[in-house]
Amino acid sequence: MNLVIQLKNQSLRFFAIALLLIVSACGNNETITSTTERSPQVKEEDTEEKGYILVDGSSTIFPLSDTMAQKFMNENPENQVIVGISSSGTGLKKFCIGDTDIANASRPIKKSEIDLCQANGIEFVEIPIAFDGLSIIVNRDNDWADCLTLEELTKIWQPNDDDKNKITNWKQIRDEFPEEPLSLYGPDTDSGTYDYFTDAVTEEEGRSRKDYQASEDDDLIIQGIESDWGSLGFLGFTYYEKNQDFVKLIAIDNGSDQCVEPSSETIANGTYSPLSRPLLLYVNKNSLETIPPVKAFIDYQIDVANKAVISEVGYVPLPGFLQGKVRERVEKLTTGSVFEGESAIGVKLIDKLFSEKERKKMGGS
Repeated sequence: MNLVIQLKNQSLRFFAIALLLIVSACGNNETITSTTERSPQVKEEDTEEKGYILVDGSSTIFPLSDTMAQKFMNENPENQVIVGISSSGTGLKKFCIGDTDIANASRPIKKSEIDLCQANGIEFVEIPIAFDGLSIIVNRDNDWADCLTLEELTKIWQPNDDDKNKITNWKQIRDEFPEEPLSLYGPDTDSGTYDYFTDAVTEEEGRSRKDYQASEDDDLIIQGIESDWGSLGFLGFTYYEKNQDFVKLIAIDNGSDQCVEPSSETIANGTYSPLSRPLLLYVNKNSLETIPPVKAFIDYQIDVANKAVISEVGYVPLPGFLQGKVRERVEKLTTGSVFEGESAIGVKLIDKLFSEKERKKMGGS
């Protein structure tokens, strides 16, 4: 019986590898991260000779995952990391039915996704990998808006079936703003960035107005805002940094009458609130235990020696004491989510990863 299950799992794994390669070759939103040109026609014996690691998920984390994969493969040419770029939601769905080894997520796994994993016998180890901040951006020729309050963001993005009260003009946001049409851009509703943004701004995940230009491609969001005079949108801080010459960043009043822009410093120290968030990896426990290349790739990503890679890509590395706790979770194969299916808004990782006794010993609250 165990042999049959093992053969079945090997067959499914081979199918997933081939499918990811073929879909990538067809130009969909899946991207193969590889150091060599490879044909999409993969022979099963090739999968036995080469260690394959299957990754999919958040477009926000993709630049980090892609960079880590390239560096890892340069040092370990016997292994190949196949990185898909879809969304947190799609990536976790694939992960929870056993199609991938690792899911990249820009928000914690939801209760429904935990249930899906359990239904398919998938145990996972949750790994905070870095911090990120959501950036509010406008057209670079916008010369009237420099800082918005959380209340104004809520006013803009809240769902409203009454067209009379819907915000369609900048002057409706603030009297001193000009009468310019407002158009909105952002990630689609399957995105972890969308989930986190709506949770922080409208206080309910997935709750927002639907008449905005939605895309799973952050580059298209940048292009839309760049070409649209009255536009406003949101995406991950890293994508803003890479495109800061094309759009304008808006500071956010954090509730203390301080207009704060996202930066490595403000995201790390918590002053850019409430739009800072942890970025997460979910790794299949069975893959971590039984597929050495998967364990090697995870170890590579959480190695202190590679913290500089996180900074180079534009994210904020975890402080040493948190990174040590993450490594401990990996070594002990600690399963489940510290968020338990709940939101990460206003949550400090130290409170989730350390017991109250440990925090007191460290001098924490």
